[in-house]
Amino acid sequence: MEQNLGFYAMLSFFSLFGGYLVTSAILFKFPTLVHKKKNVKFRCKHISHRGGAGENLENTMQAFHHALNVGTDMLEIDCQLTKDGYVVVAHDNNLQRLTGQNIKISNTLLKDLPLIKAVLPVDFHPGREVQGSDRRIPLLRDVFQEFPSIPINIDIKEENDRLIKAVSDLVRENQREDITVWGNFRHTTVKKCQNENPDIHTLFSLRAVVFLTLTFNIGLLPFLPIKEQFLEILLPAAFLRKDKEFFTANKKWRFLLWLMEKLVIRRSLFEHLEKRGIQTYLWVLNEEEDWHRAEQLQVTGVMTDFPSKYIQFLEDNGIRTGKVEMKQQ
Repeated sequence: MEQNLGFYAMLSFFSLFGGYLVTSAILFKFPTLVHKKKNVKFRCKHISHRGGAGENLENTMQAFHHALNVGTDMLEIDCQLTKDGYVVVAHDNNLQRLTGQNIKISNTLLKDLPLIKAVLPVDFHPGREVQGSDRRIPLLRDVFQEFPSIPINIDIKEENDRLIKAVSDLVRENQREDITVWGNFRHTTVKKCQNENPDIHTLFSLRAVVFLTLTFNIGLLPFLPIKEQFLEILLPAAFLRKDKEFFTANKKWRFLLWLMEKLVIRRSLFEHLEKRGIQTYLWVLNEEEDWHRAEQLQVTGVMTDFPSKYIQFLEDNGIRTGKVEMKQQ
């Protein structure tokens, strides 16, 4: 009798587990059987990181105009809030790297913001420097008004409720909720963005990426809803090459990037997300080897510091230049 009970218990377990695997596989391939596909108005192939930080001073109007002139589809920018409440486009709150002055944007009036250095290093291209004639830190308001129909990806650099509300107000005033993406790696910042203005598309936080990785690898992802519309993720191989000496000396970080490469950088995952209307961007890719890898992975877009070089790569390889695809309403 006990043997029979054990047999039936094992049979039930394998039946349930087998049913789970089959259902997971079906929903992974056909997710819209249970999930409504997200309605994002645009698709961008070519995203200029900080406006193209390898060809002009980062996050400047000159950089934005140059990137759009050569054919970028989206501008990726960073936002901070001045002491008197103006949203400015800058990556660092502390201006030491950008201007040479050890002051914070959050403690400085707009009129007192210093000029950007004439020459800056390119963060994601070691040994490379860039210079430009436009050294002003621009207002987000001016960027929106100068490029009213261009999709813009905003990194909310500080977890500041006033900053989040100010950015949201500017998006509303310029009626560009449907062509704006915002967020940060911090989960709390993304939640605040979603609560402040649910009409603006959001990025996956780091916590959301970890959860995505876990559920994807155990087969649970096809059953779960996803709130975010855009996955921005680094390509580990690019970082391992860029900082080879650092990762050779730091085996822990090298192992984590290797693990990420195995668990997350999977074409099948990106295809599943695509079917659910979730777009994937790889960052920051500045080498042809990485651009080829992005094509193999079939991601939606690539974020680069070198808009001219990436456009040339797309043209040389017969790939569509990715002019923004806008859906008809």
